[in-house]
Amino acid sequence: VKVKMLSWNLDNYIVPRNYDPTLHPFEVLQEYVRVLNATKLEGVFAKPFLAWLDGHRDGVSCLAKHPKSLATVPSGVCDGEVRIWNLTQLKCIRIIQEYVLAFVGLLFTVGDDKTVKQWKIDRPGYREEEEAITYNIRKDTGIDHHWKEAVFATYGQQLDIWGKQRTNPICSMTWRFDSISSGKFNAIKTLILESCTSNRNIVLYDMKQATPLKKVILDMRTNTICWNPMEAFVFMAANDYNVFTFDMCALDTPVMVHMDHVSAVLDVDYSPTGKEFVFANKSQSREVYHTNKYIMYGSDEMNIHLWKANASEKLGVLTSQEKAAKYYNQKLKEKFQHHPHIQPTEVDHIKHSKPGSVPIVSEKKKHIVAVVKYLVFLTILMYNYLLLLI
Repeated sequence: VKVKMLSWNLDNYIVPRNYDPTLHPFEVLQEYVRVLNATKLEGVFAKPFLAWLDGHRDGVSCLAKHPKSLATVPSGVCDGEVRIWNLTQLKCIRIIQEYVLAFVGLLFTVGDDKTVKQWKIDRPGYREEEEAITYNIRKDTGIDHHWKEAVFATYGQQLDIWGKQRTNPICSMTWRFDSISSGKFNAIKTLILESCTSNRNIVLYDMKQATPLKKVILDMRTNTICWNPMEAFVFMAANDYNVFTFDMCALDTPVMVHMDHVSAVLDVDYSPTGKEFVFANKSQSREVYHTNKYIMYGSDEMNIHLWKANASEKLGVLTSQEKAAKYYNQKLKEKFQHHPHIQPTEVDHIKHSKPGSVPIVSEKKKHIVAVVKYLVFLTILMYNYLLLLI
């Protein structure tokens, strides 16, 4: 038996390129024309809207993500109806007459009657009666589920940790008399919780020690918060007219300040990669990043809209030539990103002021009022108490 082997050495068939700039005097001009055409074509072929999910009879006030199934999304409306959607089929697979605020594995709903109910995602079988497990939370208004353990947290006047099949909370945590508007478990450091209160505070809690750790006071109220799914110590706070990225180890200065919002930011969420985020700043609207390519958006129009994160991105299978062209155009945009026709430059806000008359304060320092630790707070209370006794 004879065996013949064919060898293919690419070095023998690739013509080496001479990068001497004197041999390519018009290279920069040609690349600029190409990137300018690519930028204009993106605007021409931008079609961000994909589909809508219709069926609700009231404004959509809440969307949630399934931790394991990207195709399953529950939505809640103001009239107490919950619908579970299948995104691949673009249809509703189940309807529950409750109000949803959190979702993980099972479906947990919280209603105006101050109760939390636990449901199964699947429909009940033939001649099977479904009975939801009810927890009486008395005064709380929001809920978030632990990412690994069978516990969940409710928030309102205080932060309560509940275990499944328990009628009383495992522990309760509060910092004075702050009304909590939002609370979230950390996706990586799952024993860490954070909450934002009505008096401009963001508070960190340790579920293991059942105590609050520290809080940061901002100059304006925080509407909601969100943990980065890939970086354990990074979270984002949706503030009135600004969005802040914080490192919980250094709360005195935000990592980044995202500005130029025209109204109060009501909701914010990270993409699964943690590199992108989406926010909502329109009245009665909620937005959730479901994957890296799509955005789900619900509003008071009684519909849930599905959008592309990149408006001009082509869906489906790309050929090798299309992938190469996409990669080449992206590199050209990165090279010419500071050109005014490719990306507009920022406006100098103090150019009309007299030099030296306006003190320059860092945008990261401008919005922080104070950072308070829990032990320092207890020491102040004990000192005031001793003064009263004397």
